Amino acid sequence: MQIIKITATRRNSSGKGGARRVRDTGKIPAVAYGKNLPALALSIAPEQLGQVLGSAHGKNSVLELDVDGQEKITALLREYQHHPVTRAFLHADFFQIRLDNEVDVDVALELTGKAAGIVLGGTLRQVFRKLPIRCLPEKIPVKISYDVTAMGLDAHVAVRDLGLPEGVSIRLPPERTLIAIVKEKQAPEEEQTGAPAAAAATAAAPAGKAAAAPAGKGGKEAGGDKK
Repeated sequence: MQIIKITATRRNSSGKGGARRVRDTGKIPAVAYGKNLPALALSIAPEQLGQVLGSAHGKNSVLELDVDGQEKITALLREYQHHPVTRAFLHADFFQIRLDNEVDVDVALELTGKAAGIVLGGTLRQVFRKLPIRCLPEKIPVKISYDVTAMGLDAHVAVRDLGLPEGVSIRLPPERTLIAIVKEKQAPEEEQTGAPAAAAATAAAPAGKAAAAPAGKGGKEAGGDKK
């Protein structure tokens, strides 16, 4: 994995006023911290954050923070904030890591192909869009792909069924379902025997009234010709 370098500057100001002053200079406030690193207030160029998020690994990119040219911190981008309207970056959090220690990150699960069960009327359900994985920083995959072509009706894929890169594990139970092809339930069809519509109409008619008028005296039907 390529390590992305970011130039950072220490900042002494804090709070909303300090953050505003940093943004007035064209930079954004940031903080770096870790198990062995007390919170360190920094400022970085927002363009650098954009380059990280636009890279292949995105938020999972391994970074090297060059602080004032005096200190180098290996880190992952933990969180970032942007303006809800302008989408301009507002803040970034970096978490210090070691290249020889495993890290926990979330990686996208990408499905490829068209499942056979879909052709037979099934629906594909993807339970997890991202997978929580654990591995060394250099082994973080861009994504994890699974070909669903062979999946038929009622088929499912669990964590143990995934083919993972060497050194990568998923922080979920092996039996946890990730993907399934399900058959949607359909309403029962109306019975077609007899004449259901006519029977329903007769049953709904008021008592004492028949569907057809009775024959009159002399066997003549009501409404017949008079002689």
